[in-house]
Amino acid sequence: MPTGRFAPSPTGDLHVGNLRTALLAWLFARSGGSRFLLRVEDLDRVRSSRDHEARQQRDLAALGLDWNGEVVRQSERFDRYEAAIASLTARGLTYPCTCTRREIREAAAAPHGGGAAPDGAYPGTCRDLTDAERRRRIEAAGRPPAIRLRARVRELTVHDDLLGPITAAVDDVVLRRNDGVPAYNLAVVVDDAAQGVEQVVRGDDLASSAPRQRHLADLLGLPAPRWAHVPLVLGPSGNRLAKRDGAVTRGDLLAAGVGDRALCGLLAASLGLGDGGPCTPADLVSGFDPARLPRAPWTFHPPR
Repeated sequence: MPTGRFAPSPTGDLHVGNLRTALLAWLFARSGGSRFLLRVEDLDRVRSSRDHEARQQRDLAALGLDWNGEVVRQSERFDRYEAAIASLTARGLTYPCTCTRREIREAAAAPHGGGAAPDGAYPGTCRDLTDAERRRRIEAAGRPPAIRLRARVRELTVHDDLLGPITAAVDDVVLRRNDGVPAYNLAVVVDDAAQGVEQVVRGDDLASSAPRQRHLADLLGLPAPRWAHVPLVLGPSGNRLAKRDGAVTRGDLLAAGVGDRALCGLLAASLGLGDGGPCTPADLVSGFDPARLPRAPWTFHPPR
């Protein structure tokens, strides 16, 4: 199996869905004797904190998940992202954008000759402006522009190890936000390549991002990883699991009497591994078979 990773954002405690994805990513890597890396995606400077980061790593370790090497933080790698943007800009593959989220939503929903932009893709409002038009828009906005990629394709198909072919729109993604912070799509592509990540295991709500990220990697001349997008964990209401659903973090479950081995067994059973009895991740390695993983979401009912 290829080198894998888990890359949470330190904006709060990990919940059952996050821990399940981490367990899966770990199993994909460890079942083949490969490295497993941990990266902290702390680009959100308002909500991210070292306290959240420490608690997340404590929970992963307590569950029985280990990782190779030092933890990498995106907040310490801005120079790499800026170098990637400079490389693309030198080739005419970027442009400034002053659009607000509201303007993007309205433009994407408006009728066009070819129909509305698919999947909420950026409609290209600022892509082909003249220099004079760009200056006017930037002056009117009164803030620095974001920097977008000038994509060379409209859609792309990538192969997913669980979902098979994924075809999605490739729009002009943001590379640097208007506050100067590098954007997620750029950072994840640069970091996965720099760290030698060969497989990305993550929730299937991000499946449509894979073609965008593959195209960006291609333009940067970087290797793209394999993907394995796994079904989400849902709450009792059928919506994506969230803190409002009750005891959904490791700390909550410990307080409710669910220990780490019991939690591991619960997660394992949701993946078709084991009978739901107490276990550790190491107990699951020898019997792990990606082909047997469920393809439907798992509904988690927190203890009361």
